[in-house]
Amino acid sequence: MKKWAALTASVLLMAACTSETGNGSDDDGAQEQEELKAVTMVLDWTPNTNHTGLYVAQAEGYFEEQGLDVEIVMPGEAGANQLVASNQAEFGIGAQESLTEARVQGIPIVSIAAIIQHNTSGFASPEEKGITSPKDYEGKTYGGWGAPVEKAVLTSIMEQENADVEQVEILNIGNTDFFTAVERDVDFAWIYYGWTGIEAELRREQLNMQYLTDYSEQLDYYTPVLISNEDMIENNPETVAAFTEAVAQGYQFAIEQPEEAADILIDAVPDLNPELVKASQQWLAPKYQEDASRWGEQKQGIWAGYATWMYENGLLEDELEVDQAYTNEFLPEEENS
Repeated sequence: MKKWAALTASVLLMAACTSETGNGSDDDGAQEQEELKAVTMVLDWTPNTNHTGLYVAQAEGYFEEQGLDVEIVMPGEAGANQLVASNQAEFGIGAQESLTEARVQGIPIVSIAAIIQHNTSGFASPEEKGITSPKDYEGKTYGGWGAPVEKAVLTSIMEQENADVEQVEILNIGNTDFFTAVERDVDFAWIYYGWTGIEAELRREQLNMQYLTDYSEQLDYYTPVLISNEDMIENNPETVAAFTEAVAQGYQFAIEQPEEAADILIDAVPDLNPELVKASQQWLAPKYQEDASRWGEQKQGIWAGYATWMYENGLLEDELEVDQAYTNEFLPEEENS
């Protein structure tokens, strides 16, 4: 203080002005930034239209409005389930299948919202392969990623047509591009129509598609889902609620404004094919919520039905405690409620 007292009046005036404008503004901005809670959101795969609501929430400031600074990251080798379960990330994208397996093994992850209401996946093949039903899988080569659930699903739907899964050659093609694989290595593969199917349309390649939901209600499971863990839910419920609120806003935006939402995803991930993103977004927008009363809603019957199917098909060592696997408690209230 003595040092400042020795300064001339003009310097004092300049210092005061600086304090009230530049320095004060910076301090306020830093304080405001410090007030945002940093959380990590782990994707399940490379960014695509399943994830649009997250990028919308980030770009439109919905996370910031909820007091959150959200970093969206790729899963890496560990995967979203493991990172979320071990508290290395607060939130992630998963699937009902993998979460069910994890819960039965005692891994404390929880689904907090269904990103898409119905399973849009199925077995696809080029039209010229002549595969129009599960019966036609006999004598053909299936390309998958080596998970036990694949043979179980093939068996389940082929048995409905008295077909024998043992007559299918199952080849692990890993991350090989679908179009490359069916041209070079296999006859059919498991795809999500909202991305690979739409890409086929843009390429003017005709596909035959057997949707899982056409063969079994139990296979109409949630994929993908938004996940957190028991520790977050118990000790930081306000953060979980804030995050879910912002994400719900993001997906509602994508439902109502698919073209603008597609542009946001393209801006955030410039490596994506803009034509594919726009077409996929138009196809997927009505499917986020579809027949549910609100985006994200999860039904006990869906969780119980698929867990029963998994258990009966030898994919689970124990039965699932369904009520611990998911929650709707953090979803925004319905408008008419």
